[in-house]
Amino acid sequence: MSDIVKSFIVLIVSVILVHLAYIGYVRPEAELLLEAAKQVSQSPPRDLVIVLKDYEQEICIILMFWGSFLILSKCRTILRSKYLYTVDIVEEIKLEDFEPEQIIKRLDAELSADHSSAPLIQTLRTTLWRYAGTKNVQNLSDAIESCVEAIAIRQDAENSMIRYLIWAVPSIGFIGTVRGIGEALSFADKALAGDIAGMTNSLGVAFNSTLVALLISIFLMFLFHQLQRLQDGQIVDIQDYCDQYLLARIK
Repeated sequence: MSDIVKSFIVLIVSVILVHLAYIGYVRPEAELLLEAAKQVSQSPPRDLVIVLKDYEQEICIILMFWGSFLILSKCRTILRSKYLYTVDIVEEIKLEDFEPEQIIKRLDAELSADHSSAPLIQTLRTTLWRYAGTKNVQNLSDAIESCVEAIAIRQDAENSMIRYLIWAVPSIGFIGTVRGIGEALSFADKALAGDIAGMTNSLGVAFNSTLVALLISIFLMFLFHQLQRLQDGQIVDIQDYCDQYLLARIK
């Protein structure tokens, strides 16, 4: 199953579960609290269900689960291949008359599909093919640098959806802010007459949506920075591995 299909399935599951939680608990409980406060002429309590009850918060929570899955799945893929950097995969290079083609065939035959697609294995395969064709150490060094740069560019491109989600969450919160302020202005006449309940409720919508969106954005940004730290470390590990086990031996 491809990563795109998995992420799409997780998005659908997140929408279903979060919406069920909202219609089954959050909104009914919030309505009870609001009605109880209205009957005693008090302002609504600052309970969690009151803060989360609106549609903007629901969308932000759905995007939080989806974004967390996208980030954590990438982190898991990097951590699963972490041990490869401690293994001498190309030990045949110690021999004087080694054959790069044989090493490539052994890598393809012995490694599983998940490990064969790891950035380190792809880099080794590409650089060994380059060296097999030219027998030039400088071409090998250039191939390592170009592969590392290509991995960094691909990782940055794959993170574009995550960056979009981190931008979209606070934007949705600001939409709730605009909607709440607009509703509050529609109750201006009643507020001048002494009934400020409608205006305060609408302002609560504005502030609650912004609060939830910013908190979720901070959480996703923290996860995203951890992912970028792992990706940067992976680039450095690939460079060091190729220098130690590949380039130094051939020189």
